Amino acid sequence: MATLNINTSCVLLIDMQTGLLPAIADQHTLISNATKLVTAAKALKVPVLATEHWVDKIGPTHANLTPFIDKVFHKTFFDATLEPGFEAFMPAECKRILIIGTEAHVCVLQTGLGLMRLGYEPVLVTDCIGSRTTKNLNGAIYRWQHYGLEPITYEMAIFEWLQNPAHSQFRNILKLIKH
Repeated sequence: MATLNINTSCVLLIDMQTGLLPAIADQHTLISNATKLVTAAKALKVPVLATEHWVDKIGPTHANLTPFIDKVFHKTFFDATLEPGFEAFMPAECKRILIIGTEAHVCVLQTGLGLMRLGYEPVLVTDCIGSRTTKNLNGAIYRWQHYGLEPITYEMAIFEWLQNPAHSQFRNILKLIKH
């Protein structure tokens, strides 16, 4: 694996919905970290996609995140890749897919494994995922690594996208990270 590149990356925000987030451990940190990542992604022109699971029952994506989303895919399967039309939903240039969202041990993990099965390179942003319990969160990260999939943090992703401090967006994104 190599460092991330803005031309081949996208962010897939999984089920960060208003009806689910209140049950997620440390949801405020999760939302804050995810917002920083998708804000940087938009500033760097990295596509931000989202899934919503049973939106009529779980509600829409959290309002802090929706302004950064390019398009939303509605699903009923835990693994979004099993949903008809998912592959057509994914932009052709997205080879390395940064996965964030909830719940880490259900929809996030199953979709990541599904993306791997389809030939994508899923990358788990470990400080932008959540579950109801720490045990489930840690179990998801362990299983992710068991399959040889790559875990990173949101700051690692951002600095890899920037490549160097001469980037025109560096100062703005640095302020975002430090905030």
